[in-house]
Amino acid sequence: MRDDPMVIDLVTRAQAGDANAWDAIVDRYAALVWSLCRRYGLHGTDADDVAGTVWLRLVERLDTLRKPAALPGWLARTTVNECLNLLRTRRRQIPVDDPDLGDVPVGGMEEGLLVEERHHALRLALAELPERCRRLLTLLFADPAPSYEEIGARLDLPVGAIGPNRGRCLERLRRNRALVALKPDLDPASGGASA
Repeated sequence: MRDDPMVIDLVTRAQAGDANAWDAIVDRYAALVWSLCRRYGLHGTDADDVAGTVWLRLVERLDTLRKPAALPGWLARTTVNECLNLLRTRRRQIPVDDPDLGDVPVGGMEEGLLVEERHHALRLALAELPERCRRLLTLLFADPAPSYEEIGARLDLPVGAIGPNRGRCLERLRRNRALVALKPDLDPASGGASA
């Protein structure tokens, strides 16, 4: 797991008592906690209990976190442990062949964490784009995707301008600090390849 400067900054500020940093940590990693609860078949009040316990444990142990960049892994491990504790106390077993749970590959926790971080970074980057770019990219990646004629009509944009606008919007997205921090080889200034 790489040392993400944004995570290090948030943890350091939260350890110093910055409530905004704490809120940002919760916003950034709540989806991870909930997705792990779902992987273990927990919903409703069970998932609420686990999530509440995880955030309480973080409040109790934030000052003892030696490596701030380790926070995502710590949250994932703590969530999994709390899910398993809840399942043990309720004398329920984890159904390993339930297709609704999806695959939980061995060692896949870090991969799941990276996927959640990428989704979060993409949501942040999209939110920082100008509204016209956000709307254009949202329409282009909708399922099912509308035709260029429909997109042009919705955005009051000539069909011939959609491609060039798409290219500019994607380039702005690629240069967003949230995405660059997540994948430094996308940074045009570093000379790396673009995706």
